[in-house]
Amino acid sequence: MNRLPNLDVLRFILASLVIIFHLPQLCRNQGLPYFLDAPIFNRGVEAVYMFFVLSGFLIIKIIYNDKLRDRFSIRKFYMRRILRIFPLYYLILIFGFLFYWQILPVLGIPFKNNYNLSNAVLLGTFFLPNVMSKLYMPGGILEVLWSIGIEEQFYIIVAPLLFIINKHRILQTLLILTTVYFIVFHLDFFNVLQEYIMVFFFLFFGGIVAILEDKKQLDYLKKSVIFPVLITILTVLYFTTSLFEFESVFLFNLVTMVLFGSFIHTIAHNNKGVEIRNRMLNYFGQISYGIYMFHVIALNIVVFLFLKIEWLKTFSDNMTIILINILTFALTIFMAHLSYRYFETYFLKLKNKFRE
Repeated sequence: MNRLPNLDVLRFILASLVIIFHLPQLCRNQGLPYFLDAPIFNRGVEAVYMFFVLSGFLIIKIIYNDKLRDRFSIRKFYMRRILRIFPLYYLILIFGFLFYWQILPVLGIPFKNNYNLSNAVLLGTFFLPNVMSKLYMPGGILEVLWSIGIEEQFYIIVAPLLFIINKHRILQTLLILTTVYFIVFHLDFFNVLQEYIMVFFFLFFGGIVAILEDKKQLDYLKKSVIFPVLITILTVLYFTTSLFEFESVFLFNLVTMVLFGSFIHTIAHNNKGVEIRNRMLNYFGQISYGIYMFHVIALNIVVFLFLKIEWLKTFSDNMTIILINILTFALTIFMAHLSYRYFETYFLKLKNKFRE
């Protein structure tokens, strides 16, 4: 599949929104100055939801295209996912447990681990970090893994499902599945789905958008510049204002799902020739998985420095906030770069052996 335009930059923007969402939380907990009054500082979860829609858009698009050519292999699909996701996931998982159970006590930093380590390890190891995070609140480094768990659970569902379905009925099946699951998710009887944030409908809807585009059923959106401009403006307003804050979870998720799917389709297929080709931004997008996984570690390091180094305490509150943001972003990108170049790339090369 040819690389679609603008999606790498989108990944970096979304990862950045997650970072600026977590920054003030840790600073507040540690007594450092913070700023989160602007709505954009409170859109971290929504940024992850757009990541989900994007993942479903790309993954189901790949499976669907392979199905059309009768070349879809579950084994190859899972090997590609394993080689992309597992190495960094388990690296952060292991480091997270070591950090909170061994490193913090050595540094004399108080942190209460009020859960059974064996149970948490089992949940994290077998793709249930979302359950682990909700049950135990094991610390930020481990808690951010919840979204990776949702994606892994989605992969476990989607590959066998689409393998057994007739290729001409995939869209119909996804539409029914997404509709039924969306309704079930919001029923009080199934509140466990909301409790553990099992928002699979975002991923499935991304796939629906990809297939509709492949079938040219979204061409009507390309007939006028009004549609991409309007969708882009609404998405920007979503992240920068309180326009889309609904009391109803059902309505919030419905609007979010449709808007995010429309926006991803817009920047990938209906961008009117607008393509961001900045090499640095696109590279940051390529390493965005690492940026997401390492940012809490980087933030903990930066906050620790500001707490322990006396001369850093002499800065004004505004300057402290600016410096913490700059240093956290710089350290996160540096760590993600090293990980991508010297760790992840080895597995990515192996992953290419399982491409069609």
